[in-house]
Amino acid sequence: MAKAPDPTRRSESARQAVLQAALALCEESGYPRLTIEGIASRSGVSKKTIYRWWPSKGAVLLEAVIERAASTANHPDTGHLVDDVLTQLKAVIALLTPHQTSATTGLIAESLRDDDLAADLREQLIIPNIVLFDDRMRLAKSRGELPEGTDLRLLNDLLHGTLYHRLVFHLGMPSDDELRERIEVVIAGVNARAQR
Repeated sequence: MAKAPDPTRRSESARQAVLQAALALCEESGYPRLTIEGIASRSGVSKKTIYRWWPSKGAVLLEAVIERAASTANHPDTGHLVDDVLTQLKAVIALLTPHQTSATTGLIAESLRDDDLAADLREQLIIPNIVLFDDRMRLAKSRGELPEGTDLRLLNDLLHGTLYHRLVFHLGMPSDDELRERIEVVIAGVNARAQR
């Protein structure tokens, strides 16, 4: 007698097709126009299957963004803190732009209206990246690039906050030179504070 299919098992090729379709459609038309129907049509995976695997279009897109962020917005260690933070922040900028059709920006905007999506975004994407940031900054402390007493939460807010401020108010993202200047000012400020 044949066993019934296990609905919790996902075909990896179908899963990837759905994630890629969601990203592509969002980047073409923006988050508000993204639909499960559109994802199903583009991916060739049935709407019923998509809903069996994900509860909403936001959940589909979040999984796609998490996979993309894991390969692009990492925290490098070249031994030069300013360069490494610059590389990491440039990767974040790439995930946030263009803001009208960025999957990440769409999720952030939607999470302001959807508490469940906000919790998932925070738990699955933001907090894991804060942990990676903290690990890299602890390494910088161990090398003497940052003072031992540096408040990592404050440092994270100062370095990443400028990007989100500029995103929310449509001020445009800083150039590489402007970004480097901001990083240097923040790190100099942290060092000066430790010497008081």
